[in-house]
Amino acid sequence: MEKLFDFDLTARLLALDVVQTALLAAAVLGLVAGLLGPFIVMRRMSFAVHGTAELAFTGAAAALLLGVGVGIGALAGAVVAALLLGLLSRRESERDSVIGVILSFGLGLGVLLLWFYPGRASQKFGILVGQIVAVDSTDLTALLVSAVVVLAVLAVIYRPLLFSSVDPAVAVARGVPVHVLGPLFAVLVGIATALGVQIVGALLVVALMVTPAAAAARITASPWRATVLAIVFAEVAAVGGIVLSLAPGAPVSFFVTAISFAIYVGCRVVAFVRGRSARSLTEPAAPPAPVPPGR
Repeated sequence: MEKLFDFDLTARLLALDVVQTALLAAAVLGLVAGLLGPFIVMRRMSFAVHGTAELAFTGAAAALLLGVGVGIGALAGAVVAALLLGLLSRRESERDSVIGVILSFGLGLGVLLLWFYPGRASQKFGILVGQIVAVDSTDLTALLVSAVVVLAVLAVIYRPLLFSSVDPAVAVARGVPVHVLGPLFAVLVGIATALGVQIVGALLVVALMVTPAAAAARITASPWRATVLAIVFAEVAAVGGIVLSLAPGAPVSFFVTAISFAIYVGCRVVAFVRGRSARSLTEPAAPPAPVPPGR
């Protein structure tokens, strides 16, 4: 227990350049995930994020095998996955089946590529569950550039994307290019997913892309408030997860997912309490008992 909460060791590790680089990367990832998360929840793309992460894992495994940057490989794999999902699942009825096909293929191919890799097992494990020491200055630069691109594109398409996410039928009737926004947003999600592979890992990146936004949606119906809360929740989970993982040296993904889950449960409790309070205020008072005749 002392090893898990060694504040002196945590303070010393926080002074290291590699840890500070990882914290900056986590903060950028939290911002991007918080901005995209509400749209992912509104558009019911949580499963798509998981499928995209599997091909990000495949790209990272291929990059590891070829000796190039893992972040670049994850980005390429995620973008390919996003394009496939956006182009092959135009109908909502076939979205889940397309995602399942791509997810299983990507995971199987990634496992094969890792089997070919002759290097250390820790590097293979890091792709799946995250590894903060894998984020170097080159990866941080690529992450920052990718995040700026995502934020710039999102700023341009924000209003029509919000309209098409809330009411796609009316958006089509109003001339909003829904069929263009869908694949484009899928690419943005793919880029953001790739950014989280090295920190959270391919298996659990959904904890940052979906859980904070799902928690925010439990306590507010306003898209603006949900976005702000999702950013705050994602930042707390990403940065806090790294800080808590330093002393024990445990995989950062556990702490990120644990914080995200705790926030989600807390928001559900708040929503439940609010619902009970609202019902108690709106329910009519019970009528008085009838007085028996003769009294």
